[in-house]
Amino acid sequence: MTVDRKQRLRRRHLRVRKKVRGTAERPRLCIHKSSRHLYAQLVDDDAQRTLLFVTTNRKAIKEGSKKKSFCNVEGAKRLGKEIGEQAVEAGMRKVVFDRGGYRYHGCVRSFAETAREAGLEF
Repeated sequence: MTVDRKQRLRRRHLRVRKKVRGTAERPRLCIHKSSRHLYAQLVDDDAQRTLLFVTTNRKAIKEGSKKKSFCNVEGAKRLGKEIGEQAVEAGMRKVVFDRGGYRYHGCVRSFAETAREAGLEF
């Protein structure tokens, strides 16, 4: 029996999620990738609430780019900057990073680095 790509992603995601938990003081910063867009949110797992949500499908992030797909390093940098600025503005500096089962390279890495530069502490 072979394990396909989606099953490997699911296993990695479950392995990461059982170690990572967000609270109101230190919410979980999670990222999700689709074929065209990236999604990031800050989650309080204790209250089961999304505190902040940002996607590359917003006009502010799409501006100045002629590409249709934002699931790339450029889109990840824009998303990381946006969520970092909004989180700091809302008073959330410390977060726990949940890479969502994705490997820490490419989009995920550039998103995390840009969010750190915007003022978030992992």
